[in-house]
Amino acid sequence: MAPPTRIGLAGLAVMGQNLALNIAEKGFPISVYNRTTSKVDETVERAKREGDLPLYGFHDPESFVNSIQKPRVIIMLVKAGAPVDDTIKTLSVYMEKGDCIIDGGNEWYENTERREKEMNAKGLLYLGMGVSGGEEGARHGPSLMPGGSFDAYKNIEDILLKVAAQVPDSGPCVTYVGKGGSGNFVKMVHNGIEYGDMQLIAEAYDVLKSVGKLSNEELKEVFAEWNKGELLSFLIEITADIFGIKDDKDEGHLVDKVLDKTGMKGTGKWTVQQAADLSVAAPTIAASLDSRFLSGLKEERVEASKVFKAGGIDNIFVDQEVDKKKLIDDVRQALYASKICSYAQGMNLIRAKSVEKGWDLKLGELARIWKGGCIIRAIFLDRIKKAYDRNPNLANLLIDPEFSKEMIERQSAWRRVVCLAINSGISTPGMSTSLAYFDSYRRERLPANLVQAQRDYFGAHTYERIDISGAFHTEWFKLAKQSKI
Repeated sequence: MAPPTRIGLAGLAVMGQNLALNIAEKGFPISVYNRTTSKVDETVERAKREGDLPLYGFHDPESFVNSIQKPRVIIMLVKAGAPVDDTIKTLSVYMEKGDCIIDGGNEWYENTERREKEMNAKGLLYLGMGVSGGEEGARHGPSLMPGGSFDAYKNIEDILLKVAAQVPDSGPCVTYVGKGGSGNFVKMVHNGIEYGDMQLIAEAYDVLKSVGKLSNEELKEVFAEWNKGELLSFLIEITADIFGIKDDKDEGHLVDKVLDKTGMKGTGKWTVQQAADLSVAAPTIAASLDSRFLSGLKEERVEASKVFKAGGIDNIFVDQEVDKKKLIDDVRQALYASKICSYAQGMNLIRAKSVEKGWDLKLGELARIWKGGCIIRAIFLDRIKKAYDRNPNLANLLIDPEFSKEMIERQSAWRRVVCLAINSGISTPGMSTSLAYFDSYRRERLPANLVQAQRDYFGAHTYERIDISGAFHTEWFKLAKQSKI
C-alpha cells in the first residue's frame, strides 16, 4: 500500500499522464486517478517502465483522495467546462478544509473565478493554472501559469519550481501570476500569441515556396538557419523539422500531403473576443483566427479557384523573377518585425485586463516564464523581459528603444515582402495587418477625424477639436444644404 503521497492528479489523458510522471520523477510521490480506470493502470505501467517512479494508481475517488497527505493538493487535467465541475464534485466530497484543487486545463477564466468562490465557501483553496508545452513539455518541463489563491500556490510552490522548465539564466518557468482567473487568462493570451506566430510562419513559408520557388529541402535549411539567430524559437525549430519529414505512405514530403484546413479549440477566439471587449487592437491575432476560418472553407475555395481561373485570374506569381537569397533575408526580417507586433498586442491585452481586474500582473515576469517549456518559447522573450524591466509602464513594446530600432531597420524589407505578396496574389494577412498596426501606431495623425465628423453628422455624437478643449456638435446637414443652394 502506498504511503501518504505528496500530491494527487486526476485526469490521465496524455497531458495528465506526462505531468504526473514528471512530478514523480522530480522525487514527489504522487497518487493518480481517472474515471476510466484503464488509464490508471496504463499510467502505473509507464511509471514502472520509465524508472520505477513513485506513482500510485487508484480506481475510486475516495481511496485516491485519502492517499494524499494533508493539506491535500490535487491537480485536475480534464476537458474544460462541465467535466471540470463534475470532477470537482466527485473529489470535493472526500476533501477537508484547507485542501486545495488546481485546474491545469485551458479553462475560461471566469469559470475559474466562479469555482474559486464556490470552493472558498467549502473551506477549500483553488488555483487555475495554465500549462503550456504540449506532451513533451508536460513530461520534461512545461511553462506553468498559476493564478488564484496565493496560499494554495505556496502549498505547492516547491513542486512547481522543480517540475517547470528550467532556463539556465532565469530560473524555473513558473511564477505566481496573480489573483482570480489571471493564470487562465494569461495562458489564453499565450495561445492567442501562438496563433499569430503560427500564421506568420505559414505566410513566410507561402511566400518562399510560391514566389521564391523553394523546395522542402531548401525550406528546411532556411528555417534551421533562422533558428540560429534572432528567430530562435520552438515554432521555428519544429517548422524546420516538418520540412524534413518524408511521407511514409507515398512519395515526397509529408507536409505536402497534409490537408490545408486548420483546426482550433477556442483559446484564439477567446483572445480576440477579449481584445474587442477591452478595445485593445490585436489585428495580428485576429488575422490568424480569420485565416483558420477561411482555411476551413476548403470545398468553397476549390470552387472559387475554378471560377477565377476561368475568369483569367490564375496564379499571377508564376512569372515573378526574384533573387532567392535576397527574398529569404527580406522574409526573415518581415517575420521578425511582424512577430514583435503580435507579442506587443498580446502584452497590451494582458495589461488592459490586469488594470480592469486589479490583478497587478508583471509583464516582464510573464515574458520570463515563457522563455522555456512553452510553445511560444523564443530567444527574443528575454529581450521582451528586459524591455519591461527597463520600463514596467512601457505603453507598447514597439516604442522600447531596442525594439523601435529593430523595427526601423527592418521596415523596408517588411514592406518589400508585403508588396511582393500582394502583387503575386498571395495573401499575407498576418504580415500585412502587423505592418498596418505599426504604421497606424507610429502616426501622429490618422484619418479618424473624418470618421468622427461623419458620426457627428448623422448621429450628433459630438467631436473634440485639436485647438479648443470641450465637446462640439455641428449642424453639418444644415450647413451642407445651405452651401448647395
